[in-house]
Amino acid sequence: MAQLSNLAVRDIETVIHPYTNLARHREIGPLVLEEGKGIYVYDNEGKQYIEGLAGLWCTSLGYGNEELIEAAANQMRRLSYTHIFTHKSNDMAIELAETLKEIVPCEASKVLFCCSGSEANDMQVKLTWYYNNARGKPEKKKIISRIKGYHGVTVASGSLTGLPPVHMDFDLPIQNILHTSCPHYYRFAKDGESEDEFAARMAKDLDDMIQREGPETVAAFIAEPIMGAGGVIVPPDSYFPKINEVLAKYDVRYIIDEVICGFGRTGKWFGSETLGAEPTSVSMAKAITSAYYPLGAITIEEGVYQAMLDASRKIGTFGHGYTYTAHPVGAAVALKTIEIYKRDGIVGRASQLGEVFQGRLAALADHPLVGETRGRGMIGALELVADKATKRAFDPQQLVGLKAAGFAQERGLLIRAMGDALGVCPPLVIKEDEINEVFDRIEKALDDTEAFVTKEGLRTA
Repeated sequence: MAQLSNLAVRDIETVIHPYTNLARHREIGPLVLEEGKGIYVYDNEGKQYIEGLAGLWCTSLGYGNEELIEAAANQMRRLSYTHIFTHKSNDMAIELAETLKEIVPCEASKVLFCCSGSEANDMQVKLTWYYNNARGKPEKKKIISRIKGYHGVTVASGSLTGLPPVHMDFDLPIQNILHTSCPHYYRFAKDGESEDEFAARMAKDLDDMIQREGPETVAAFIAEPIMGAGGVIVPPDSYFPKINEVLAKYDVRYIIDEVICGFGRTGKWFGSETLGAEPTSVSMAKAITSAYYPLGAITIEEGVYQAMLDASRKIGTFGHGYTYTAHPVGAAVALKTIEIYKRDGIVGRASQLGEVFQGRLAALADHPLVGETRGRGMIGALELVADKATKRAFDPQQLVGLKAAGFAQERGLLIRAMGDALGVCPPLVIKEDEINEVFDRIEKALDDTEAFVTKEGLRTA
């Protein structure tokens, strides 16, 4: 085992790392990053990496953007902080709320700010319950999410998340959170079932769950346009139109989690527009500031707002909020980020370059390790399998996906392993030749992984 640096040892003794095998971390230590510029980051030894996941699906404008830095610095000089409790406000928050209302893919009455996607979806749960209490429907509390969906890690948002490690030993999910079928055609379609037939079955599963639970008890449905941390799962084209039809029959909030897909990632402003979802409320974070400042938000539809007014008259206050709700610096950075998206045509550019990205991604389907490639715009994934013909997966204990991501890192590319799915999601400012470099390095990492799998005999293990 290589000698750990002083920084690595200090990290091990002081820092807890999310989504990390903490026991293994004590043995191998961290990759310590110290600088970033454009699509590149640099570790403490000066090695350069292409940031192939835009951090965590978020640094859309890349690293070291001077306009965003100046927006934060100028706002800090002008008004570094103020809260918005008890009738206070700030001009940046007001302007940002107005801007978001103009671009979101649904009718929005108001905007409620927070600091992260987890908090945004946590607020969606709270407000859904609050709304139904306020309008005299206290039995209407169940929220339906999906298996493999990812919506955060707070007690409520972690319950919405449909991934076992987020639940196990945390005593999650909490009451009133349900999970319907995962719309991953490659893994869950029946023999001979077309994509449209599969989508119809997924919609029927949702309808059946609502009927089984009782429509009078079901309060909301939440979904990502493209499932991010669940493996970049792209539903069939007819999936959301069919889901729209189901939800239109019932009195439920239709929440779309745009934390990853929002702000151009799929080639349109929001993934809802790309995939055909018709939400009543949107959760946002990540690329809203290109991750330069922690900020999240949800939209609130007029009916929910009117119920909030009624409850406030009854209770005397709206008893929710954070110290950093509508932070003026975060709002200033978000406004500048959105200005750059508009001015530089980032969304259209993502659509155009997405053709190159998706073409290179699709070509990886020919690799002997790859069972499926999937994506839209500037986000995608490839799923590694032990047997392409039967779609047989590797034993999860073999950690083949993690090994492949490690080989990519050795070749100067940071991507993410989600089980044996490898996620790719570079900054939207990436250039065409850099996209090709990303996939050249992925191809080499796949060859490294194939050699490793063959040497270790993992296909038959």
